Amino acid sequence: MKIVIANESHFKYSQVICDTIEESAKVRGTGIAKRTTEYIEKRLKNGNAILALDGDTFAGFCYIEVWGHEKFVANSGLIVHPDYRGQGLAKKIKKAVFELSRKKFPDAKIFGITTGLAVMKMNYELGYKPVTFSELTNDPEFWKGCQTCKNFDILTRTETKMCLCTGMLYDPHAKKKVEDNKLNTKAFTRLKSIKEQLFLKKKEK
Repeated sequence: MKIVIANESHFKYSQVICDTIEESAKVRGTGIAKRTTEYIEKRLKNGNAILALDGDTFAGFCYIEVWGHEKFVANSGLIVHPDYRGQGLAKKIKKAVFELSRKKFPDAKIFGITTGLAVMKMNYELGYKPVTFSELTNDPEFWKGCQTCKNFDILTRTETKMCLCTGMLYDPHAKKKVEDNKLNTKAFTRLKSIKEQLFLKKKEK
């Protein structure tokens, strides 16, 4: 298995990346924003993406987005092809894209939003902390990227203050505290359940 920084030679994988993102959203039944091949290819071209390849076969992907004049970067679109799940590949991709972000944008705060507990745990192990959406980028273009998510109406109803996703942030300039580096999974599961009950009930009314 190779974990590589993407470039133009990897355009041939853009369609399978889009298809894998879309299929994963259907299976999870939660928010993963759809992406076009043009959108993916732009990230491949500028070297802001990580690919996992088994020989010439696509196995996984994640990309970097830059916001607020490089004050913020997001690691987004983490995906592993169904044939390669359960092997710890997502964690390797996540670490690689995090390291690439730190190398290319050393002063930027790295953030992400996710409904997936597994991604939250990976983020936490890398030094991310849960934060409110107000601590993330206020660039409206970032939030426009959520338009294809099935939960976008929740985000608009709350004026981008809250959604089913949890915001997480890595601040390279924050003082590091000595603490237990384990995520309280029960607390996050409970929080997600509360959000779903609150927002989905309102949507049904």
